[in-house]
Order: sequence, then structure tokens, then C-alpha cells
Amino acid sequence: MIMDCEKYVGKCVCGREHTLETKKVVVEAGAIANFEQYMADVGLADKKRVVVYDSMIYALTEGKHVKADQEIVLEAKGLRAEDTVIEEMMEKLENPEVIVAYGAGTIMDFGRYPAFKLGIPFVAVPTLASSDGFTANICSAILNGQKKSTAMCAPVLVVTDLDIIKGAPARLVSSGINDILSKYISITDWKISKIVANEYYCPMVSDLAKEALDIMREAADKYAATGVADHEAMTMAQMKSGLTMQLLNHSRAASGAEHLMAHLVEMQPPRFEGAEGIHGECVGVGTYACIKKYHELAALPTPKAKAFEPLSDEWITEKFGERLAAGIIKENSADVLGTFDPQSIVDHWDEIKALIDAIPSAEEMEALYKGCNCKYLPEHVGIKPELAEEMLCISAAIRNRLTLIRMLRVLDFE
Repeated sequence: MIMDCEKYVGKCVCGREHTLETKKVVVEAGAIANFEQYMADVGLADKKRVVVYDSMIYALTEGKHVKADQEIVLEAKGLRAEDTVIEEMMEKLENPEVIVAYGAGTIMDFGRYPAFKLGIPFVAVPTLASSDGFTANICSAILNGQKKSTAMCAPVLVVTDLDIIKGAPARLVSSGINDILSKYISITDWKISKIVANEYYCPMVSDLAKEALDIMREAADKYAATGVADHEAMTMAQMKSGLTMQLLNHSRAASGAEHLMAHLVEMQPPRFEGAEGIHGECVGVGTYACIKKYHELAALPTPKAKAFEPLSDEWITEKFGERLAAGIIKENSADVLGTFDPQSIVDHWDEIKALIDAIPSAEEMEALYKGCNCKYLPEHVGIKPELAEEMLCISAAIRNRLTLIRMLRVLDFE
């Protein structure tokens, strides 16, 4: 299957002009055999190229490597996307005109970051479909010592060989399911923010995120029932979700309160030091926790509005520790909660409840998660169960983005 990216480009009903760097997305069995043709299709066939792998993928894909003027094979053990590490690799580059990143999520940032810095095209060859970052223009790397999602460049071309994807461990299949099912929360958070705070909202991009969600939900139901993974459908869901980030130039449609759980696990603040898990697993925990919480809120009487109060430096330092406090304080210095009247949330509570009612129940999602062998409980990623309630309000402070969890600070349900 080849995705038609052009249909998302141009003047939109939201009033903006959408653009995409990605010209072609290929998801087919044996796609690597036609790699040179796809490169020619996007005008990159004759460009001097460097191909970046990690050592594990390089060995596992022997016989399916792509032509290169220069190959860089990074040691897989302990490899992480960090600016200092990526810049060290960049010193080895021999004046490439295009960078091909061949591997999983981490290796993509070793293509995206230098391509952005050098102002040259970037091509992605994913070897699994456990997250939606392959078609995104977001670099999720450690920059200046802090994990950030920073807009950089998207791949001009994505070539995904299903024969390679099918070799991914079942754990990564489950992680990919988690990452896309999270759109139940991210899309809802975005719609609520539009209603109560008049945040910019694009129905076309929202529909694209919902399309990715629907594709993955159908594939997840099939996987839970039969144990057979529809890798093509699952991969296309990831690619469509990633395109929403390019179209918006941020992750609003794909990442809400639920995704902050992944950042919480990565940051390991006090009491969360034992947390660990791959991205989709942590997102699954956040999604299930939000689904439970949102339905609980919808069952309560209409709340009353409370005056906005900024997060105190003392609270932030207590929850995040001295190591992380400065970054969190800076992130919340212009708190989005202070930009609109909290009464607006109360006035639109019936609309918010209607949006929550459209989210599957916690019981339905738990059955699906179990059927797909997905992680969804705090203890599945090393978080103590007694922190289940608190982890939502703590994680909400990690990013200054309006979500229903963040709005709880200006609502009184008593």
C-alpha cells in the first residue's frame, strides 16, 4: 500500500494551509527490493547518501541493506537519542546529500536531527511499527540534558517492508497497539480544549487521527480474537497518526494527558525511580488511567469553578525533586490554565460529558488490553499501585498543554 500524502496538503477548512515534507509512504511486503525506485520517485536517487543503522538491526537485516555511499553502524547496546551522542556521530559524516535512517524509533532521531541541522533530506526505513514517530517531524531526543519533543524535519520518503516488520517481537506489536489506542484520550482532550478555551482545532487533522485510531482498533480486535497481527493495517495506522504531527507542526492530535505518562517514566522523579517500559507500554498505562478517570468525572454532578492558582515552586520541587524542578518550573511559568475563565469548563460540562461518553468504557478497554497482551496498569511499568491516582496530576505538570487532567486544578466536584 502506498499512501497518497498529497490529499492532506493545501488550504483547509480550519483556515490554515497545511504542508507535508513527506512525499511518499510505502507499506508493502518486499518493499526494500524497490527502494531505489522509490528514491527516484522523490528525486533522491542520485544524491550522495549515508545510511545509519544500529548494530543489532544491521545484523538482523543482513541481505536487505540499501545502497550507501557511507554506512554508519552504531552500537545498539545503551544507544539513546541525545544531542551530544548524535553530534558525535555527525563528525563522521562525509558530506552527505541525504540521510537514510534504517531501524526503530531511536535510530530515526540519528537521521532526523543531523538532516535538520545540515538542511538535507531524510529518509526513514522503519523495522518495526511500535510508535507513530516515523512520519512525524518531531524529534524526541534529550536536548541540553532534558527530554523534549522538538519540531525538526520529517522524512521525505518512508519505506516499510512488511517482511521485516513481521519479525518484530510480540511485545512491540502490543506497544504499537497501545500507542494508537491512546487517541481515544488525545482527540478528546483536544476537542475539550477547543470548546472551553477556543484552542485552535483542525477537523481534518482530527479526522485523520480518528482514522488511524479506527484502523488500529479493528486490527487490535482481530489480534485479541485470533492472535494474528495485521501488520499492514497496524503500520498504516502508525503512519497516518504521524502525519497529523507534520500537518499541525506539533503533536496535539496524537498526544494528550495519556502520553505524559511516558515522560514521567523516562524522567523517574521521586517515588517513580523504579519505573521502566518502552514508549507504547507507558502510554497504555496513561491511556487506561485517563479513561477510568474521565468516566468517573462524567458520572459526577456538574463541578464548580475554582480560581486559577499557579503551581508553586515548593509543590514542583517536592514532586519532581531538585534534579528536575527547574525545568518543570520553567515549563509552567506561563500556565495555559491562566489564559481562560475556568467557568467556561463548567458552562460546557454537558458537552464534555458527551465527548467522554464516546470513549469506550474502562471495562471494554481492559478486556482489549488483556487480549492483546498490552501493558495498562501502573505496576506493569514499575509504578507502585498506590501512586495510580497521583501519577496523573504529577504527569500533567510535565507539559504546559491543556488537558482534562490539567483542568482538574480549577474544578471543585464537592
